[in-house]
Amino acid sequence: MLLSLALLTLSLAQPTDPTLPPSSAHVAYTVEGRGDQIYRCTQQGSALIWTFQSPEAKLFDPVTHEQTGTHSAGPTWTWNDGSAISGKVLEKSSPDPASIPWLLLVATPSGSKPGALSSVAFVRRSDTHGGNPPATGCDVQHVGEIFRAPYTATYTFYIKP
Repeated sequence: MLLSLALLTLSLAQPTDPTLPPSSAHVAYTVEGRGDQIYRCTQQGSALIWTFQSPEAKLFDPVTHEQTGTHSAGPTWTWNDGSAISGKVLEKSSPDPASIPWLLLVATPSGSKPGALSSVAFVRRSDTHGGNPPATGCDVQHVGEIFRAPYTATYTFYIKP
């Protein structure tokens, strides 16, 4: 009884990951994303900062290592069959400050071509490595310049039952 109570207390103390989709969602695909997060040196008021522009990544099957699609501005994911979805951020978590955050996005069809992504309801970006803008280098001499920050991430696509 005491062990059960201790385990219950421990499980209640564990924070839940806000980037997990609703429990009714089921995994359709999991891929590895490899590419860049693109930033531009911009002036915002009196500050000069690296401003996020877009992602540019290729998506790979984790078993066969074949490219299954791409990830681009929007954010948009496009599968090799031509089907595409766009996402809107619902939740964000930053377990590693040295890397871009983990995200949960709600997906909507982008384009009219049916295919593998047509029934995807959520996209989760997790296990991120890299992708942050530099802490320095955005100054008067570099306004307008682009910085490409290499990153990797796991993208999981979920469908509703």
